Amino acid sequence: MAKKAIHFGGGNIGRGFVAEFLHTAGYEVVFIDVMDNIINELQNTKSYTVTEVSEEGETTKTITNYRAINSKTNEQDVINEIATADIVTCAVGPNILKFIAPVIAKGIEIRSTPKPLAVIACENMIGGTDTLHGYIKENTDSARLDSLGERAQFANSAIDRIVPAQPPNSGLNVRIEKFYEWVVEKTPFGNVAHPDIPAIHWVDNLEPYIERKLFTVNTSHATAAYYGKYSGKATIAEAMRDSFIKDAVRDAMNETASLIVDKHEITASEQQQYVEKIIKRISNPYLEDSVERVGRAPIRKLGRKERFIGPAAQLAERGARYKALLGSVEMALRFQNVEGDDESVELAKILKENSPADATVQLTGLERTHPLFQSVSDVVYQVQSESK
Repeated sequence: MAKKAIHFGGGNIGRGFVAEFLHTAGYEVVFIDVMDNIINELQNTKSYTVTEVSEEGETTKTITNYRAINSKTNEQDVINEIATADIVTCAVGPNILKFIAPVIAKGIEIRSTPKPLAVIACENMIGGTDTLHGYIKENTDSARLDSLGERAQFANSAIDRIVPAQPPNSGLNVRIEKFYEWVVEKTPFGNVAHPDIPAIHWVDNLEPYIERKLFTVNTSHATAAYYGKYSGKATIAEAMRDSFIKDAVRDAMNETASLIVDKHEITASEQQQYVEKIIKRISNPYLEDSVERVGRAPIRKLGRKERFIGPAAQLAERGARYKALLGSVEMALRFQNVEGDDESVELAKILKENSPADATVQLTGLERTHPLFQSVSDVVYQVQSESK
């Protein structure tokens, strides 16, 4: 019997990462989105290409065997597809999970197949599937909650692959970094076989992988973007050619590395090798990406469990060093009123209208009694003072 995967999000990550590996694993992929242009193009095109880029050159793969449905206008069709699917994935952004949950819940509710649906959120966040699971439970009849696990299983994942800005007029085709990592926890499936997707590395405990990725890849990438923007650099690769910025990135990585080594069963040498690999990856001139694109959505990136405050808070709790991460926070706070980025406009508004302490709470979610709070509030005050 043919395998079917439902994927929410027809963007570059969805087409160039998740769908590529679902396709390779033999799944028919049904893309779900609300963007008319993406859905129309997917519906009217039988294939697109994914070009993997590395220093060794390029490799192009052709993706076929997919369909596309606009959930804005054809919700019932989406529900029916979920009812007979093997797996649901998504790459829509953390803020959109609550909007896709109701239709997923409806699809799960009418499932009659004996094998539970596998649900895996592929978002740059800790506990993305847990978050989606929570929204789905909110949209499930309370009388059916106890049996939800019989119809669907929810597994968190960590994804790592750099998708740079795409060349003009690329259409559906995606240029993407050759390196990737897709780690998914297998324990939620219990005695039920997890989906057969060779690209996935199945693990019992996901936390070490997701924290290592988020606090190394995402922290370094965003640090380079914010320092680069402040220094007038156009691209990440250009920023990383600046010795001052590269040192700032490395200093931040050294701090997050100390947390990862201290907290997880990862040796210092293993983490250092990982750090060097990441620095090489984000410095790759073949993956040219603008500092504005990588730095966009600064408020989300300043969140309590995100790439700066997340590790800095844990380091503060341990009485360890977090000075370099404060530098990254400062540069993120300066990412204001950037054209095309609504969050950067909102960031400027929050900093203008609130006291340092109130702005710190609103932007980072830190508790006022947290050992990191005053240090961040001082940085907020400094940025606010220079804006007056």
